[in-house]
Amino acid sequence: MKIFFVSLGCDKNLVDSEMMLGELSKAGHEIVDDETLADIAIVNSCSFISDAKKESIETLIEMGNLKKTSRLKGLICCGCLSQRYTEEIKDQLPEVDVIVGTMAIDEIVNAVKYIEDNFEKGISVKEYKKPIDGPLVYGKERLLTTGGHYAYLKISEGCDKHCTYCAIPKMRGNYRSVPMEVLVNEAKKLSEGGVKELILVAQETTLYGIDLYKEKSLPKLLRELSKIEDIKAIRILYCYPEEITDDLIDEMRDNEKVVHYLDMPIQSGADRVLKRMGRKTDSESIVSLVKKLREKIPDICLRTTLISGFPGETIKDHLATKAFVKKIRFDRLGVFTYSKEEGTAAEKLNKQLPYFIKKIRRDSIMRLQRDISFEKAKEEVGRDLNVFVEGHIPEDNVYVCRTYKDAPNVDGYLFLETSKQLMSGDIIKARVTGAKEYDLMGVPTDEFTE
Repeated sequence: MKIFFVSLGCDKNLVDSEMMLGELSKAGHEIVDDETLADIAIVNSCSFISDAKKESIETLIEMGNLKKTSRLKGLICCGCLSQRYTEEIKDQLPEVDVIVGTMAIDEIVNAVKYIEDNFEKGISVKEYKKPIDGPLVYGKERLLTTGGHYAYLKISEGCDKHCTYCAIPKMRGNYRSVPMEVLVNEAKKLSEGGVKELILVAQETTLYGIDLYKEKSLPKLLRELSKIEDIKAIRILYCYPEEITDDLIDEMRDNEKVVHYLDMPIQSGADRVLKRMGRKTDSESIVSLVKKLREKIPDICLRTTLISGFPGETIKDHLATKAFVKKIRFDRLGVFTYSKEEGTAAEKLNKQLPYFIKKIRRDSIMRLQRDISFEKAKEEVGRDLNVFVEGHIPEDNVYVCRTYKDAPNVDGYLFLETSKQLMSGDIIKARVTGAKEYDLMGVPTDEFTE
């Protein structure tokens, strides 16, 4: 069968997509990039916030319409939307033929076969779902979609934090780590396929191993992964600040393959809001942690995300968050407006704020961060950095690159001016020659002249 695959949402979902693509390819199916040529469309959906749900639903409807205008025979919905809203999909999205839950992605070949076997006699909706706290699916051969020189490595599934705004535990279950030997073997296979940068992801990476090994084992995992010769960089995302240990900081500092970049979701700089969110930290502890990180790793790049307009957030809380951002001066920062999610504790909190207030506060924080980012970008001018080549803009004779401060698809770029012939995935040294709000300009160091 010819299969068109859409992966929505986070990079953790993308790993699931790549495993499903690998299984489908191994079963002899052809993956196509033109939906009008497909026999079956698969949407790996997201429902983390309302905008993500809307995108997932619109994509499913768009794919379903192809049944009327193209050769499309069937539509499969996977991912968080399918796990959380199974009955609603059955009732309101008749376009969907098969529903695959988050813990049943290893059934994707069977899901395709079901459509293949039943198309001529008519398809009734089929479910493939397993308990969300059941066995993990891991170790499957993946079909990479990231270009080949970097890949995400999902080190655990689920979450035990139960923050009041988050529905992830209802869709992904409790925290469960992937065994270390499985991750090392997967990383070796990825490196044999040309991957040079591993990006560790999970709902929370800092707790890795606590269930399997009865201790936080991320530092040990980093040491094991760094032994793989062709892996040149290891990046860590989604570290909860209260779980960051001295051992992890020291490993980041001492392990030459671990990128000095830390993604540390914080959500608010106001203690009263953090408490209502069910977070296990406060602004003073975060300031102390950041001070320690910058003392031990002076060139560390810190990224965070915030939520604006959480229920009950006052103007005083908003100003406290802005003061917090101004004090810490994060290198990278993003802000989401609060999204009221069904089944979460925050859904029932009083003083829900109107969207326009949430948006005004988000924009206010982002204007502040824009100025901070520009100031920090200007500080990079004159510095020599190793960069990953990501792509080429031939009409401008410019290569699009990433520095160690830039994770794929969320951060900025360094635009490299050179007449050299470079390939995506090349690692070269560049000198920063200019700065914009979120991006840098540079040239290879051997082309730089005073």
